[in-house]
This record gives sequence, structure tokens and C-alpha cells, in this order.
Amino acid sequence: MTSSTLSESIDILHVSKRYAQQDGAPLAVLDDISLRVRPGEFVSVLGASGCGKSTLLRLIAGLDNDYSGDIVVAGEKVRDTSLERGIVFQDHRLFPWLTAAQNILAALRNAPLSAREKRDAVAQHIALVGLSGFENAYPHQLSGGMAQRVAIARGLVNRPRVLLLDEPFGALDALTRGRLQNELQRIWEHERITMILVTHDVDEALYLGDRVVTMAPRPGRIKRIVDVALPRPRERNHPRFIRLREEVLADFAEQHGEPRAPRDGGTRIPVTSPPITEWRLAW
Repeated sequence: MTSSTLSESIDILHVSKRYAQQDGAPLAVLDDISLRVRPGEFVSVLGASGCGKSTLLRLIAGLDNDYSGDIVVAGEKVRDTSLERGIVFQDHRLFPWLTAAQNILAALRNAPLSAREKRDAVAQHIALVGLSGFENAYPHQLSGGMAQRVAIARGLVNRPRVLLLDEPFGALDALTRGRLQNELQRIWEHERITMILVTHDVDEALYLGDRVVTMAPRPGRIKRIVDVALPRPRERNHPRFIRLREEVLADFAEQHGEPRAPRDGGTRIPVTSPPITEWRLAW
């Protein structure tokens, strides 16, 4: 690996995180997490709710800097939020009083661009996510999947090095989720930026990721890293895909018992309640 490649990587080095509880006792959420994400790689972080995967994403985004260890992106230690790291949440978090275009434009408020350059960037990213013609629609006029497309465009519009995805399709129905997974894969192949997805959907993790990082809970720690050496576009019914799915599910069966099949037909691992925290804006 060359020095230039190393300088563009994301290096998570012995990161641990604790929250203070009401009784004053610390609650360990992450324990000694170390991971290198290569430039342009798509990494899925998989685990049950409460294992700390969203907390890890929050730390990479710079939304919380109260932890031990180091997170280094492109050779610089993460100390705060940055336009270099876009983020998309499970809830689209669009401003209801702004149109789709205005919501995307809001992410450019700190960008060193002229007004015309900002308008052009918004138009390009609306086209990128397949929403041309819906620029002037308000969030309540969009379907859930369309609103998430706007959120993805907002996360990409600053041309970040990294796009962080916190269960962005978790609240959608199975058909819409499948379509947006395909759309996200298309965007990743087009943009070739580094993406880190956290999810508790095994199929989603394997379908999208170059590697799948499985996490064990209480406190969150890396259990295993699975290389997904399957050609794209992937087929969920391919024998090798099914074999990988069974291997990953077997890991979680040891922790949680037999996984339950959800009503929508996806393969998710059982969940527990995570700590409730406040998110501040990432841009």
C-alpha cells in the first residue's frame, strides 16, 4: 500500500466510548475499536441496535469528540464536523418548510462557492439521485423513498471524501428499500467515494459492502470482518451470497439465539434499545 493511499484512508485506532449514567457510573458503549477503511471502499458495519455502531458513525462524523483513541481521515485527526464527511440518517431530517432543492442548498451554506456554483451543484445532485422534476416539491409531497434520495443528495452535494449512512433505509418498506439499495450502489460506483453504512439488515450489509464488519454488543466491539468477494451487481439468491449470509447469521445466533424473520422478508438480527442521544447538524 502506498503512502498516498494511506493518507486517503480512514483509520480508527483503539477507539473506546463511555457514557455517564444517572447514577454516575460509566456505561461502556465501544471497546477498543480498530479498523482501516480504504479509499473508495464500501464498508458495512453490522450489528443489533445497542451495539454502538451508530455511536461509531457519530464519532467518525465528528458529532462527538468525547472518546479515547484516534480517528484519522485523510491523514488528519477528526476533531469536529467537516464538509469532507457527509452523513445520512434513518430519518431524512429534511426541513419541512424548504423544497427539495432548498434542503440540498442548505448543506452548501459553508461551502466556498458562488451562488451560481451552488445552484449548479444542487441541480447536478438532484439529477444524480433521479429526482429531476421534483426540485420544488416540499418534503410532505414526497414519498419516504424520495425524501431519502433528497437526504442522500444533501449528504453528497459538498463532494465529501466520505459518506456515512446511519441505517438510511431502515424505515422504508421492503420494495422501496431494495430500489434505494440499487440506487445507492449506482451512486457509489459513479462517485467512487468512501462509504460506511451501519445496518442491522444482514442482506443489505452483504449486498452493498466490499467488507462487512460484524459487531458484538455491551460494549460494542468488532467480532469479525467478512470480505464479500462477489461480483457486482450481486444476486441475493446466488449460492455464494446465501452461504455468506448463513455464516454471518451464525455469528449472531451465538449472541442472541435464532434470528427472527421480519414481516417484510429481509434478514435482520434481533434488536435491543440503544441509548438516546441528541444529534447536532453535521454541516
